[in-house]
Amino acid sequence: MKPRDATTDDGRTLTVRVSLTLRKRGGRKQVVLPDGASWGAPRPRIDNTMVKAIARAHRWRRLLESGQFTSMRDLAKAEKINDSYLARVLRLTLLAPDIVEAILDGRQPAKLQVDVLLKPLPLGWDVQRAMLAS
Repeated sequence: MKPRDATTDDGRTLTVRVSLTLRKRGGRKQVVLPDGASWGAPRPRIDNTMVKAIARAHRWRRLLESGQFTSMRDLAKAEKINDSYLARVLRLTLLAPDIVEAILDGRQPAKLQVDVLLKPLPLGWDVQRAMLAS
């Protein structure tokens, strides 16, 4: 096959090259097309890892607010997890409601991963939206 030639000498084989990226999302690999390219309307892709983290955060917050546990350390011990991890997950209760709704509906940006959410985020919802959209 000659360079820049899409067919072989017999004229029957065609080689097509598509620029794409593979990215892990919710424990699965997903094809990410170059900017501007699309395969039609994107299907919602619910990231179970993020949904689970948000659900845990709200559950743990309820347990703390109800007085069932007196401190985050007690709750972390009862849940058999590191108290640092518990604190990071609890911050998800401070996400803007529309961001949480987008995650639950599977409409979050493709590059948004749970590890991004577990990093410190600003408290202002407008700033969160701008930061997570970019």
